[in-house]
Amino acid sequence: MSIPNDIEITPELVAEHGLKPDEYERILELIGRTPTLTELGIFSAMWNEHCSYKSSKKWLRTLPTTGDRVILGPGENAGVIDIGDGQAAIFKMESHNHPSFIEPYQGAATGVGGILRDVFTMGARPIAAMNALRFGSPDHPKTRHLVSGVVAGVGGYGNSFGVPTVGGEVNFHPRYNGNILVNAFALGLADADKIFLSEAKGVGLPVVYLGAKTGRDGIHGASMASQEFADDSEEKRPTVQVGDPFTEKCLLEACLELMASGAVIAIQDMGAAGLTCSAVEMGAKGSLGIDLDLDKVPCREERMSAYEMMLSESQERMLMVLKPELENEAQAIFTKWGLDFAIVGKTTDTLRFRIFHEGEQVADLPIKDLGDEAPEYDRPWVAPTLRPALGHQDVPPPNDVADALLTLIGSPDLCSRRWVWEQYDHLIQSNTAQIPGGDAAVLRVEGAPHKGLAVCADVTPRYVEADPFEGGKQAVAEVWRNLTCVGAEPIAITDNLNFGNPERPEIMGTLVRAIEGIGEACRILEFPVVSGNVSLYNETNGEAILPTPAIAGVGLLPDLSKMTTMKFKQDGDAILLIGAEAPAGHLGQSLYLREVLGREDGPPPHVALENERKVGDFVRGLIVDDQLSAVHDVSDGGLAICLAEMAMASGTGASVSLAFADIPEHASLFGEDQGFYVMVCADSISDQIIAKAHNSALFATRLGITGGSDLTIEGSAAISVADMQERHQHWLPTYMAGELAI
Repeated sequence: MSIPNDIEITPELVAEHGLKPDEYERILELIGRTPTLTELGIFSAMWNEHCSYKSSKKWLRTLPTTGDRVILGPGENAGVIDIGDGQAAIFKMESHNHPSFIEPYQGAATGVGGILRDVFTMGARPIAAMNALRFGSPDHPKTRHLVSGVVAGVGGYGNSFGVPTVGGEVNFHPRYNGNILVNAFALGLADADKIFLSEAKGVGLPVVYLGAKTGRDGIHGASMASQEFADDSEEKRPTVQVGDPFTEKCLLEACLELMASGAVIAIQDMGAAGLTCSAVEMGAKGSLGIDLDLDKVPCREERMSAYEMMLSESQERMLMVLKPELENEAQAIFTKWGLDFAIVGKTTDTLRFRIFHEGEQVADLPIKDLGDEAPEYDRPWVAPTLRPALGHQDVPPPNDVADALLTLIGSPDLCSRRWVWEQYDHLIQSNTAQIPGGDAAVLRVEGAPHKGLAVCADVTPRYVEADPFEGGKQAVAEVWRNLTCVGAEPIAITDNLNFGNPERPEIMGTLVRAIEGIGEACRILEFPVVSGNVSLYNETNGEAILPTPAIAGVGLLPDLSKMTTMKFKQDGDAILLIGAEAPAGHLGQSLYLREVLGREDGPPPHVALENERKVGDFVRGLIVDDQLSAVHDVSDGGLAICLAEMAMASGTGASVSLAFADIPEHASLFGEDQGFYVMVCADSISDQIIAKAHNSALFATRLGITGGSDLTIEGSAAISVADMQERHQHWLPTYMAGELAI
């Protein structure tokens, strides 16, 4: 049924649109009258948290966003970096959390579709996708259903569209029971001098609607993403969009062909808030007005109202400003690809956003106040209370080291994700040089086959919860290390900041301190933020998710032949440990503490950023000099898990000694000290590498040697690599088959 435009605007209706009383009063001041229903919906869409970043803008401005390779930082659909040879990498990460909890398949699928459009809107052909997924406790009744639906949605859209899904994260924690996280990343390639922007230019030019038809799916999607969940979250199912990857593939090809024709002046994806957000952003950025005639909008449902058309989030749609003289050529391209092409408006010099429907003007609003001048809050915040230190004496050793190690590698957060990534086509386009399962995925760069791009995503939410400043630093440093492990020069990041309700000072304080930590790490590591997304109000019935500022990074391998992996390559190679100083065996917030002892306490490990940079640069130098055959960083689970993962990846064992002065055995094994790498080299050059490290004022020591069928830890355990592989591979497929006793 059509929604009329003359409904009385009541306080209840204003509240239903997610607007606070003071925000509504501000609207009345701006337009000097009561808004129409369509106008109220437009303000609701543009001023919600998801579109306006009104709680986070102040703090996002503190992040470093420039660098030698940055062509374009935040503010457009995606960030752009220079990768040489006249080429640019374009990438971004965005959330689709609330829709994926309500309808996991379509929520995750349209998350993938949306982030792909963000990339090809800029003129890039997508070459890779990743995702960062977080689910509730495995024993929660909805978790298995949500995992199944989300993974199927990610694969269903990406596989059909034809982009390889090459990496990501999957984690579990009870704090995500009522609000899962689905963060989608995409990377594309374009010519560095052919980047397309959303800023409209010129007066009286045609505003053109392109792609799929508009329906009633997704109405209020952006507003729903800016609200907490309650027990009625299932009732929000109609606000979830429905995607069609085959239409999106046609839209990609049509857009790239149209861009090559020279007809495009400005282009904007119809993502969150659909036609409203795309039109307002194009006009506001260009300091122009926009007039829209909704009678010209292609609709797939009958009698759609202006309100519905402006707020629909139907997928696979674009809005462009085109050169009038090339209009016929542009239309022919879209007709060829079986897509809608309709002139739905024009640019003006009025700075007004005017909308017409069925012969009536249904909206007339100041476009700058909708876009660039949306509300901005300096929310009150309190610094989080930090956890007291944990001494080694506060964390008892395991009864059996082998059992503890097997428990860890078979736990939900450390078990193999093969069940997930084998549902994704990670080889399509034939440019995947390193598949999922390692520290970072690597893609060959078409047009420059000697060159590679590495991508990875990471964050440790339990660290951020315990100390958001250190946790924010660690998320960036971990990504920097993972790129280093494959031999890539870390260039830039995109972030996806997932937090609870910013109106609660303790949540806002966690967000502020995490951003400060991210900013410090990016500055010291020269690893700028070029794009990103903020997702707030991730909580249900007042219980927030773990603070989860997911970081995705991109690195460059100038010479793809230098790429390294974590696998042991042959028997008899030396295994070395390198860091800035000797390990301290930090056990606070460790997975050993949680999975073996059932405790979540203590502070996270400290991240010494200057040391991170010094050690990482040293490791990368060894890789470039062809001195290392395998590299893996020490992270979740500590040094023992690092070695176990290298052994399992290769099927080859090792004999090592993990005893360090003044540290108990279990702290040496499972401490999560930051800034350490395990490196493998020919035995004949191991002393030379250690001496070189010492000359650079770094800590380096020989741990042991590769070979055999067991991982033998001197004085502690000897564990069959085959047994570790079986335990590692077992948990997730067994759990998803419903055959695991939780």
